[in-house]
Amino acid sequence: MFYYSIGNSKTGFIKDQVRLNPFIVKTKMPSRELDIQDLKISFSTPRGKLTAVNGISFHLNQGETLALVGESGCGKTVSALSILRLLPEPPAEILSGKILFSGQNLLSLNAKALQNLRGRSISMIFQDPMTSLNPVLTIGEQMAETLLRHTPMSRPEALQKSADLLGKVEIPSPKEKLKHYPHQLSGGMRQRVMIAMALACSPRVLIADEPTTALDVLIQAQILELLGNLKRETGMSILIITHDLGVVAEIAQRVLIMYAGEIVESGPAQALLDDPRHPYTRGLIASVPKLGALKKTGTRLEEIPGNVPSLDQRPSGCAFHPRCNWAIEKCKTQKPPLREGEGQRQWRCHLEPGSL
Repeated sequence: MFYYSIGNSKTGFIKDQVRLNPFIVKTKMPSRELDIQDLKISFSTPRGKLTAVNGISFHLNQGETLALVGESGCGKTVSALSILRLLPEPPAEILSGKILFSGQNLLSLNAKALQNLRGRSISMIFQDPMTSLNPVLTIGEQMAETLLRHTPMSRPEALQKSADLLGKVEIPSPKEKLKHYPHQLSGGMRQRVMIAMALACSPRVLIADEPTTALDVLIQAQILELLGNLKRETGMSILIITHDLGVVAEIAQRVLIMYAGEIVESGPAQALLDDPRHPYTRGLIASVPKLGALKKTGTRLEEIPGNVPSLDQRPSGCAFHPRCNWAIEKCKTQKPPLREGEGQRQWRCHLEPGSL
């Protein structure tokens, strides 16, 4: 179990680790499990090729939880799906970059090598378990398929292992649940099934795409605690995609803020949430409800004006400048440089630190 407090800093996200956070796995010298370099992805459309991910670079350390944060349409899921080459090609096309795993570029692997990798070394929890699970197959059939594909288990052994996995993710009567179809389970149980399937072969890297979306806060807390405990047991690395900064404050060691297909800020979670350097990050944090902040009746939450630009209407200069309260003339015409600060802080902005 782990806790964090809010309301003790100007952003309200300073952590208060009353007990050991299970998402923090200490390693002597963290090595890189994943290394994404200058990744650029486009989609073919009737309006021509449109860039969805524009030259992003980041890495995931061994035993680390890394959060990828941004509004819908910023390119988070596209970036994650590209790691396992799950984007349909065409219309998707990876224009440039490298995705290194154990020193091997995943973009150079053939279909058979990718099939051997998926689910065994790198697994993914998809955003909506109801659409990710096959509605005409039982839970047992779907879980056993992964084990039969990647291990020498017999079918009875795979079904027994599947029941053990369901028990591990705290699903009651696991053997009975193997006979159920996805529609017979609650949303929280379907999400637990997805986690069990993803962990079936003890992967080194887990990609979790909005694993708590559409779940109530109690189930959300249980899912996060479950992931944290499983991470401590296995030592796996987690890349979690979310727009929920409360989740980020609770589980992540580092954060990447993504906007319009680019990473606009990155750094250690606590430092970034306590002292954001990019206006977009500051806007995301300011828009989160804080306990005790709304005392006057009718007081509105702060919000970021406008919407994420569509792929064919990306502004020149800084893509965020039409929505930015601090934009200057240079922001409209010149792309901001990548600035670096102490403690592995990076951000793209023309403004000097401390000017927000």
